[in-house]
Amino acid sequence: MAETNILDNKRIVLGVTGSIACYKSIDLASKLTQAGAEVDVILTRSAQEFISALTFRSLTHRRVITDLFDEESEDPVEHIALAKKADILVVAPATANVIAKMKYGFADDALTATILATNSPILVAPAMESNMWQNDATQENIATLIKRGIKFIGPAEGHLASGGSGYGRLESIDTIMNGISNILEQTTDLKEKHIIISAGGTQEPIDAVRVITNRSSGKQGYALASAAVSRGARVTLITAPTSLPDPPGAKVVHINTAREMLKGVTAAIKDAGDALIMAAAVADWESDKQSKVKLKKIAGENTMSLSLKQTPDILKAVSTEKIIKIGFAAETENLINNATEKLNEKDLDMIIANDVSSTDSGFSVDNNRVVILDKKGTQTELPLLTKLEVADHIMDRLSELL
Repeated sequence: MAETNILDNKRIVLGVTGSIACYKSIDLASKLTQAGAEVDVILTRSAQEFISALTFRSLTHRRVITDLFDEESEDPVEHIALAKKADILVVAPATANVIAKMKYGFADDALTATILATNSPILVAPAMESNMWQNDATQENIATLIKRGIKFIGPAEGHLASGGSGYGRLESIDTIMNGISNILEQTTDLKEKHIIISAGGTQEPIDAVRVITNRSSGKQGYALASAAVSRGARVTLITAPTSLPDPPGAKVVHINTAREMLKGVTAAIKDAGDALIMAAAVADWESDKQSKVKLKKIAGENTMSLSLKQTPDILKAVSTEKIIKIGFAAETENLINNATEKLNEKDLDMIIANDVSSTDSGFSVDNNRVVILDKKGTQTELPLLTKLEVADHIMDRLSELL
């Protein structure tokens, strides 16, 4: 997590809405207060069905706002006073209902009125059942809010109150704390920059049903897209098939093969691209002859030969383009040597090397442990971090290059 001293003496308004995850906001309020922040909590009426104002008052040592019309308030227009003083307004957890009200500018309670009145940065951490999260209405609402400059973090994947599992779980408190710190110490340093990001593992057909692919989940590429959007960039995400929801605020181009990815990358670069981050795990090989029907077993034959040819090298294909190029080196041995060779061979500005043979980082998990190398010979080794935290480090370096 980012250093929390940035939180010292900061005025944070924490909006808590009626999601079952609102009990986690107690921990968030406590940690923000311990980090030196002055935390003003606004509880919606639905949130008060789960938790009490007294709990937050005991942790923050400040009065908790529960009603837009409070006769005991020292300030007759309290939501305006809070809106003006806040360094950041955080809604955690945020329900689908409150997100919809934010889009349409409702101001029918203390929280939505404060949101509408503030000029401070707003960070929203959604928490809801996965079908509600994936619903087109919710995604359209979020996309609109992102265009207005509101930042989102999460949701995460995991067990849900409904008993099911999927995306909709509130992001971890540490990740939300990191997001708050980053917003407070960053400006929109990538505003008006067009960042092109690739993600996922390409699928190269063998026959009508089988493909050559790899274990890439696409999580690092999607985290990069979310990080870039949150810092004001115009993002084009070119992604192979994944189980992930499209990151709000990004233009998403869905492809399957390496050749389709090359086409998508080339088209995006021509659309005034400023930087290309190739986080996708592009298959190195494709079938020389693709069958249009399923290849069946043949009686008496226990083996089958498959002729392969190399797929297009996307970074080499765009090597002459005058944009910043960042690659990934997913290796199982000789990590630094192989990454350095790729950095030089493909004339990259920077490369992110990660050991995908590790069980706690790399493919299919939420964490990554990487080494960042640049053409000046600088090596920066990062500890085990969430993929969103790794993405923020990469965006810091990209911002410097831009």
